[in-house]
Formats: sequence, structure tokens, C-alpha cells
Amino acid sequence: MKLGSWNVNGVRAVVKKDFGGWLAESGVDVLGLQETKAQDDQVREALFDLGEDWHLYSSSAFKKGYSGTAILSRTEPEAVTHGIGVEGFDEEGRVTAADFGGFHFVTVYTPNSSSGLKRLPFRMEWDVAFKSYLQRLAEEKPVVCCGDLNVAHRPIDLARPDANYNKTPGYTQDEIDGLTSLLDGGFADVWRMQNPDRVQYSWWSYRGGAREKNVGWRLDYFLASESALPHCGPVEILASVHGSDHCPVVMDYTR
Repeated sequence: MKLGSWNVNGVRAVVKKDFGGWLAESGVDVLGLQETKAQDDQVREALFDLGEDWHLYSSSAFKKGYSGTAILSRTEPEAVTHGIGVEGFDEEGRVTAADFGGFHFVTVYTPNSSSGLKRLPFRMEWDVAFKSYLQRLAEEKPVVCCGDLNVAHRPIDLARPDANYNKTPGYTQDEIDGLTSLLDGGFADVWRMQNPDRVQYSWWSYRGGAREKNVGWRLDYFLASESALPHCGPVEILASVHGSDHCPVVMDYTR
């Protein structure tokens, strides 16, 4: 199978930028979407033209036009769940998960700490709860988790680490520690394992020609539980694909 992940920064916006054409040519069998910014009925409407080849499942936020995740799959999963089962977090539609029998596929849009880091305490609580959620799933069967984790884990994962450290959302020590705890808790950052010294980004600000200058951040990940890791093939960051301020990430997976 080929698994994919993409923060589309608005599903209704990305479909106007040949999302369907990219998906048809991508070879992806299962795609996790983040930041759909739409209610469930709006997600279905936006993706209606993809046709009957795709099964669609979405989790929307109570707040309209905010957050949201979805899964598109050529194969119908055995079960689909929404959220992590924690009140206060699940109202934002940040997790959609599909059980494909042999493994769990989870797509996540991790909370951004926001300007002035005013949402950092919420984010830190999320990191603890989400780790516990993934570990519970991993007790059942292999887990593949993809999505926008809203953190650059190491200095190599962003263009200007010194200027952003402990000042900018996504590169504070608390956020770094949150991902470190998850990795220490039985999960692997598959792309970084395969590319220990490579510099590549998956998000670029719309400001100042950042993408053209490749002043970016690696915020989008595939994580694998210990039992899933042997099934994980090459991971690619598709930096040449436009349509959002993030680019897609894809990974081969052998069931």
C-alpha cells in the first residue's frame, strides 16, 4: 500500500488547485488530510467528484472553518474512529483513525501553540494525551500515524533554528520534548530514520517568498510503532507538489 499525508490548509481551497488530478496520479491508497477547515457535509461536498473509488471519513471541529481531519481510502476499513476520547480535545476534530485489520492508520493535526505561545499549555496537555492514545492502539496491533505535528524536532528540521528557538510556535523546548517523549514511548520518525542527515522541509510560510527560497520547516511526519516499523518502506516528502503551504508526504507500507 502507499500511504499519504497532507495538510491541505482548507479542503475547499485545495480542490480548486487540481487536488483530484494529483490524487489520481499519486498512486496513494490511503490519504490522511489535516486542516480541512470544513464541516463533515462540506468535506463530502468538496470531495464528491472523486467518485465511488474512494471511501471518505472526516472529523470536523465544532468551530466552523477550523481544524479538521479526514481519511480517503480506496479500501474500506474495518472500523473508523474520531478523536482520542478526551473531552476538551475531541471538539476540534484533530484525529481520524481507520482500522485496516492488520494495522491502525491515524491522521492527526496537532494543536498549534499560537502567536505569543498562548496555547502552549493546551498543546502540552495534548501531547501527553495523544501519546497515551497511540500507545493504547499499539497494544492492539501495528500503528502508523501521519500528520502535521506542528513541531520541528531537531535543528536540522527548520531553516533558521537559532532565530526561532523558544520564540516561535513549533520550535519551543516544550514542544520538542513532547515529540521526544512520543518517540521514546515506542514510536519512530520514519523519514528521519531513513534520512539521518538530510535537510528537507514540508511547510513554508506564504510570506517573503519562503517556499522559493526554501526557508521552511519539517512539520509533517510518518510515525510508526515498533511492530509497524518492519512494514514501512521509503518515505518521500513531495516538495514539488503545490496547493497548500504544506506539501504531501507519502510512505510505502507492506501489509
